[in-house]
Amino acid sequence: MLQNAPQFQVSLARSPHEIRAAQRLRYEVFVAELGGDGPGVNHTERLEIDDFDAHADHLLLRDMHRPDSEADGIVGVYRLMTAQHAAAAGGFYSASEFDLTALTESGLTLLELGRSCLHPDHRGGAALMPLWQGLADYVRDNQIDLLFGTASFHGTDLDAVRHPVSHLHATYLAPEHLRPYTIQPTDMTLLPPHQIDRKAAMRDTPALIKSYLKLGGTIGQGVFVDHAFNTTDVCLILETTNLSSSNIGRSPRRRL
Repeated sequence: MLQNAPQFQVSLARSPHEIRAAQRLRYEVFVAELGGDGPGVNHTERLEIDDFDAHADHLLLRDMHRPDSEADGIVGVYRLMTAQHAAAAGGFYSASEFDLTALTESGLTLLELGRSCLHPDHRGGAALMPLWQGLADYVRDNQIDLLFGTASFHGTDLDAVRHPVSHLHATYLAPEHLRPYTIQPTDMTLLPPHQIDRKAAMRDTPALIKSYLKLGGTIGQGVFVDHAFNTTDVCLILETTNLSSSNIGRSPRRRL
């Protein structure tokens, strides 16, 4: 092994200090890199925070070879919210963008995934696999049936994402009994299948979304334009029967 090669460790945050380190990484990715903003962004301390953080579990990926710092070696995060967490928080985060009635009334045990990101030094490498393995362990330990959450296209220009979004709806739309619906009316008209450039559509689909599609994921109906975060969001759904170790091993090792 190379002396400075990453050595990864996955765990849940166990202290306010560790949650703060996760919020600092989120700031560097979502705000400094991607141009997001909003009421929970603390530019002075470089933290991205919202009201759901206090009620959720935070899955952390550490590179044990990174020097000690305020970041505590954390190079990847997932925010995890069960139905119990959501009850304490007043609802799931995704409910601010999508009608989740089909999911919450399904009788399935739900887990919302949110605020997922990787440090830029660890994109395209081996970091994603241990993070997803940690997620698979959490799913098993909590007997989760279904994962869901919002995933984003960068930017708010609907014309720029018309081909990939139309392709997702034509090919990967969730079955009606599990289908969330956007709560935001938009003037986006989906292209009919014969007008979609599928090769370009998949090229322009973010790696996170393609990763979940490869695992058998589907999407809800419509998009939500989040101007504060400078994104156009879809709702992703994945039944956990697809989240096996063998499937994780085949997933793209790309940025979340």
